[in-house]
Amino acid sequence: MSSSFENFQKRRLITSYFSVVLSVGLVLFMLGLLALFVVNAQKLSNDFKEGITMTVFFKDDAQDTTLTKYGEMLKAAKFAKDYVFVSKEQAAKDHEKTLGENFTEFLGMNPLKNSFDIHLRAAYVENDSVAKIERQLREDPLVADIFYDKQLVKMVNENVKKASMWVLIISGFLTVVAVLLINSSLRLSIYANRFIIKTMQMVGATKAFIRKPFIWRSIKLGMIGAGVAIASLLAVLFYVNSVWPTLGVFNDVFSIVVILIGVFGIGILITWLSTYFATQRFLNLRTDDLY
Repeated sequence: MSSSFENFQKRRLITSYFSVVLSVGLVLFMLGLLALFVVNAQKLSNDFKEGITMTVFFKDDAQDTTLTKYGEMLKAAKFAKDYVFVSKEQAAKDHEKTLGENFTEFLGMNPLKNSFDIHLRAAYVENDSVAKIERQLREDPLVADIFYDKQLVKMVNENVKKASMWVLIISGFLTVVAVLLINSSLRLSIYANRFIIKTMQMVGATKAFIRKPFIWRSIKLGMIGAGVAIASLLAVLFYVNSVWPTLGVFNDVFSIVVILIGVFGIGILITWLSTYFATQRFLNLRTDDLY
């Protein structure tokens, strides 16, 4: 009978430890995933912004030397990430592929113009900045027209601000949930040992002495849970990098290392604090209140 009860207690203890490791690992994984998203969200936003094209069309009077000088000016410009010169002949060929017919033969002329397709740097893809760049480029008398999707620029900036706000709200919410979940799991683990805590206190053990093994055990469980979370985060990163290599998730290795170290540190900190306050609560209870 005694052996059967001891086996039951051991199984219950192992289940309790597994529950703590699982909850810590899951919560830290979600927090780490959110942190990685926040770090890469700016990169994704910048990539999208820099994908918006501003096309500068030139009058037919513009000579090759003028176009060459304009290209050199764009190369030195701070606002230009990159640019591509599209001749009127190349533009005609591209249109022919799209339309499926040779429209220049039908018209008897090529109405298209030489142009530069410019990708602006993300920092300059703001409504005011883009408008300022447009005014600056229009000062050239040989520029016939400038086109870019103004609504897209406006929409991108508005959505980035909204997304940033929601990310902050969700981050705060998940952080609170993480602390509560881990704290709840550890409190249940300590609750199962409340009689042992009170017995040790009754025989004269100090509070610090009683807390020490429980805190150290919780820290080890937190480290294991953090290790599980880190392994899962690395697996996700490698998967994303293999499916979408253009995102370059491993370009910023420093940020990834900081996040993983942070996940490990949070796992230790939360388990230590939760165990400290949980044991303190049972240490301060009267014996009659334990039942």
